[in-house]
Amino acid sequence: MKLNEDLSLHFVIIAGSERSDGNTDQITHYTSDFLADQHCSIDIIYLRDYHIKPCGACGECNIRTQPCEIADDMPSIIKRIQQADAVIYAAPVHGYGLAHPMQIFIERAGVGYLRFERPLANKVAGAVVMGRRYAHEAVYHQLINNILLNRMILVGSGYPTVIHGGAPGSGMRDVEGLASLNAHILRMIGMARLLKNTPQQLLQTYLHAETVNERAA
Repeated sequence: MKLNEDLSLHFVIIAGSERSDGNTDQITHYTSDFLADQHCSIDIIYLRDYHIKPCGACGECNIRTQPCEIADDMPSIIKRIQQADAVIYAAPVHGYGLAHPMQIFIERAGVGYLRFERPLANKVAGAVVMGRRYAHEAVYHQLINNILLNRMILVGSGYPTVIHGGAPGSGMRDVEGLASLNAHILRMIGMARLLKNTPQQLLQTYLHAETVNERAA
Protein backbone atom coordinates (compact mmCIF):
# COMPACT_ATOMS: atom_id res chain seq x y z
CA MET A 1 0.00 0.00 0.00
CA LYS A 2 1.40 3.37 -0.98
CA LEU A 3 1.18 6.06 1.68
CA ASN A 4 1.31 9.81 1.19
CA GLU A 5 3.92 10.25 3.88
CA ASP A 6 5.69 13.43 4.87
CA LEU A 7 9.17 12.09 5.59
CA SER A 8 10.75 15.47 6.38
CA LEU A 9 11.81 15.89 9.99
CA HIS A 10 13.56 18.61 11.94
CA PHE A 11 15.76 17.60 14.87
CA VAL A 12 17.22 19.86 17.52
CA ILE A 13 20.31 18.61 19.36
CA ILE A 14 21.00 20.37 22.66
CA ALA A 15 24.72 19.99 23.37
CA GLY A 16 25.46 20.56 27.04
CA SER A 17 29.23 20.46 27.36
CA GLU A 18 31.38 23.48 28.17
CA ARG A 19 34.28 21.89 26.27
CA SER A 20 34.66 22.51 22.55
CA ASP A 21 35.65 19.54 20.39
CA GLY A 22 35.53 17.04 23.24
CA ASN A 23 33.70 13.74 23.24
CA THR A 24 30.26 15.35 23.57
CA ASP A 25 30.86 17.58 20.55
CA GLN A 26 32.22 14.66 18.54
CA ILE A 27 29.18 12.53 19.36
CA THR A 28 26.95 15.49 18.54
CA HIS A 29 28.59 15.82 15.11
CA TYR A 30 28.28 12.07 14.58
CA THR A 31 24.58 12.23 15.47
CA SER A 32 24.04 15.18 13.15
CA ASP A 33 25.71 13.36 10.24
CA PHE A 34 23.65 10.25 10.93
CA LEU A 35 20.44 12.29 10.91
CA ALA A 36 21.44 14.04 7.68
CA ASP A 37 21.94 10.65 6.04
CA GLN A 38 18.33 9.91 7.00
CA HIS A 39 17.19 13.11 5.26
CA CYS A 40 16.52 15.07 8.45
CA SER A 41 17.34 18.72 9.01
CA ILE A 42 19.33 19.52 12.15
CA ASP A 43 19.74 22.49 14.44
CA ILE A 44 22.54 22.11 17.00
CA ILE A 45 22.35 24.32 20.07
CA TYR A 46 25.71 24.51 21.83
CA LEU A 47 24.65 25.85 25.21
CA ARG A 48 28.13 27.17 25.99
CA ASP A 49 27.76 29.68 23.14
CA TYR A 50 24.78 31.40 24.75
CA HIS A 51 24.21 33.68 27.69
CA ILE A 52 22.13 31.62 30.11
CA LYS A 53 21.85 32.83 33.68
CA PRO A 54 21.12 30.40 36.50
CA CYS A 55 17.86 30.59 38.42
CA GLY A 56 17.90 33.42 40.95
CA ALA A 57 16.57 33.69 44.48
CA CYS A 58 13.38 35.59 43.64
CA GLY A 59 11.10 32.59 44.15
CA GLU A 60 8.58 34.07 41.76
CA CYS A 61 8.53 30.91 39.64
CA ASN A 62 6.12 29.51 42.23
CA ILE A 63 3.53 32.20 41.58
CA ARG A 64 4.27 33.58 38.14
CA THR A 65 1.79 33.15 35.29
CA GLN A 66 4.18 34.47 32.64
CA PRO A 67 7.64 33.33 31.44
CA CYS A 68 10.75 34.26 33.37
CA GLU A 69 11.87 37.88 33.14
CA ILE A 70 15.61 37.21 33.52
CA ALA A 71 17.25 38.83 30.50
CA ASP A 72 19.35 36.30 28.60
CA ASP A 73 19.23 34.03 25.54
CA MET A 74 16.71 31.53 26.90
CA PRO A 75 13.66 32.81 24.93
CA SER A 76 15.40 32.38 21.57
CA ILE A 77 16.64 28.90 22.53
CA ILE A 78 13.16 27.80 23.63
CA LYS A 79 11.71 29.08 20.35
CA ARG A 80 14.18 26.98 18.34
CA ILE A 81 13.35 23.86 20.33
CA GLN A 82 9.64 24.40 19.83
CA GLN A 83 10.18 24.24 16.06
CA ALA A 84 11.56 20.70 16.25
CA ASP A 85 9.84 17.42 15.53
CA ALA A 86 12.32 15.67 17.81
CA VAL A 87 14.85 16.69 20.44
CA ILE A 88 18.09 15.03 21.54
CA TYR A 89 19.86 15.98 24.76
CA ALA A 90 23.63 15.37 24.57
CA ALA A 91 25.61 15.91 27.74
CA PRO A 92 28.72 14.69 29.57
CA VAL A 93 29.22 13.39 33.08
CA HIS A 94 31.21 15.89 35.16
CA GLY A 95 31.90 15.29 38.84
CA TYR A 96 29.52 12.29 38.90
CA GLY A 97 26.69 14.53 37.73
CA LEU A 98 25.30 16.53 34.86
CA ALA A 99 27.63 19.15 33.35
CA HIS A 100 26.61 22.63 34.49
CA PRO A 101 25.56 24.15 31.11
CA MET A 102 22.86 21.48 30.72
CA GLN A 103 21.93 21.61 34.41
CA ILE A 104 21.36 25.37 34.27
CA PHE A 105 19.47 25.03 31.01
CA ILE A 106 16.97 22.40 32.17
CA GLU A 107 16.32 24.33 35.38
CA ARG A 108 15.66 27.63 33.64
CA ALA A 109 13.76 26.06 30.75
CA GLY A 110 11.50 24.11 33.05
CA VAL A 111 10.42 26.58 35.71
CA GLY A 112 10.87 29.68 33.57
CA TYR A 113 9.18 28.69 30.32
CA LEU A 114 8.04 25.15 29.65
CA ARG A 115 5.76 24.58 32.63
CA PHE A 116 3.14 27.10 31.52
CA GLU A 117 1.76 25.36 28.44
CA ARG A 118 4.11 22.34 28.04
CA PRO A 119 4.93 23.34 24.43
CA LEU A 120 7.23 20.33 23.97
CA ALA A 121 4.46 17.84 24.74
CA ASN A 122 4.30 14.95 22.24
CA LYS A 123 7.59 15.78 20.58
CA VAL A 124 9.83 12.75 20.29
CA ALA A 125 12.86 12.95 22.55
CA GLY A 126 15.96 11.04 23.57
CA ALA A 127 19.27 11.50 25.37
CA VAL A 128 22.88 10.46 24.97
CA VAL A 129 25.41 10.76 27.79
CA MET A 130 29.21 10.75 27.52
CA GLY A 131 31.67 9.99 30.30
CA ARG A 132 34.87 8.18 31.17
CA ARG A 133 33.68 5.35 33.39
CA TYR A 134 31.19 6.27 36.14
CA ALA A 135 27.74 7.84 36.70
CA HIS A 136 26.51 7.65 33.10
CA GLU A 137 23.16 6.20 34.06
CA ALA A 138 22.58 8.68 36.90
CA VAL A 139 22.96 11.55 34.45
CA TYR A 140 20.97 9.69 31.79
CA HIS A 141 18.07 9.17 34.21
CA GLN A 142 18.05 12.86 35.12
CA LEU A 143 17.67 13.80 31.45
CA ILE A 144 15.01 11.14 30.95
CA ASN A 145 13.06 12.46 33.93
CA ASN A 146 13.20 15.94 32.38
CA ILE A 147 11.90 14.56 29.08
CA LEU A 148 9.01 12.89 30.88
CA LEU A 149 8.30 16.02 32.93
CA ASN A 150 7.81 17.94 29.71
CA ARG A 151 5.40 15.25 28.45
CA MET A 152 7.59 14.40 25.50
CA ILE A 153 7.53 10.96 23.91
CA LEU A 154 10.55 8.93 24.97
CA VAL A 155 11.99 6.50 22.46
CA GLY A 156 14.83 4.18 23.39
CA SER A 157 16.89 1.42 21.81
CA GLY A 158 16.63 -1.14 24.59
CA TYR A 159 19.64 0.13 26.55
CA PRO A 160 20.59 3.51 28.02
CA THR A 161 22.34 5.45 25.30
CA VAL A 162 25.69 6.07 26.96
CA ILE A 163 29.14 6.50 25.45
CA HIS A 164 32.30 5.59 27.36
CA GLY A 165 35.41 7.65 26.76
CA GLY A 166 37.86 9.84 28.62
CA ALA A 167 40.33 11.68 26.39
CA PRO A 168 38.83 13.52 23.40
CA GLY A 169 38.25 11.05 20.58
CA SER A 170 37.95 7.97 22.77
CA GLY A 171 34.16 8.13 22.74
CA MET A 172 34.16 7.55 19.00
CA ARG A 173 35.89 4.21 19.65
CA ASP A 174 33.05 2.91 21.83
CA VAL A 175 31.60 0.56 19.20
CA GLU A 176 28.83 -0.79 21.40
CA GLY A 177 27.82 2.69 22.53
CA LEU A 178 27.68 3.96 18.96
CA ALA A 179 25.58 0.97 17.91
CA SER A 180 23.10 1.79 20.67
CA LEU A 181 23.06 5.43 19.57
CA ASN A 182 22.38 4.44 15.95
CA ALA A 183 19.45 2.25 16.98
CA HIS A 184 18.17 5.01 19.23
CA ILE A 185 18.22 7.60 16.44
CA LEU A 186 16.51 5.30 13.96
CA ARG A 187 13.70 4.58 16.41
CA MET A 188 13.31 8.28 17.11
CA ILE A 189 13.06 8.98 13.38
CA GLY A 190 10.48 6.23 12.96
CA MET A 191 8.32 7.46 15.83
CA ALA A 192 8.58 11.09 14.74
CA ARG A 193 7.50 10.19 11.21
CA LEU A 194 4.65 8.09 12.55
CA LEU A 195 3.42 10.99 14.66
CA LYS A 196 3.88 13.53 11.88
CA ASN A 197 1.72 11.45 9.56
CA THR A 198 -1.02 10.86 12.14
CA PRO A 199 -4.05 13.17 11.80
CA GLN A 200 -3.98 15.94 14.39
CA GLN A 201 -7.45 15.05 15.58
CA LEU A 202 -6.25 11.58 16.57
CA LEU A 203 -3.20 13.00 18.33
CA GLN A 204 -5.37 15.40 20.30
CA THR A 205 -7.75 12.60 21.22
CA TYR A 206 -5.21 10.04 22.37
CA LEU A 207 -2.21 12.08 23.49
CA HIS A 208 -3.90 14.90 25.35
CA ALA A 209 -2.86 14.78 29.00
CA GLU A 210 -5.78 15.32 31.38
CA THR A 211 -3.60 17.04 33.93
CA VAL A 212 -3.14 20.56 35.22
CA ASN A 213 -0.02 22.62 35.65
CA GLU A 214 1.64 21.46 38.85
CA ARG A 215 1.89 25.09 40.04
CA ALA A 216 -1.88 25.50 39.68
CA ALA A 217 -2.78 22.33 41.54
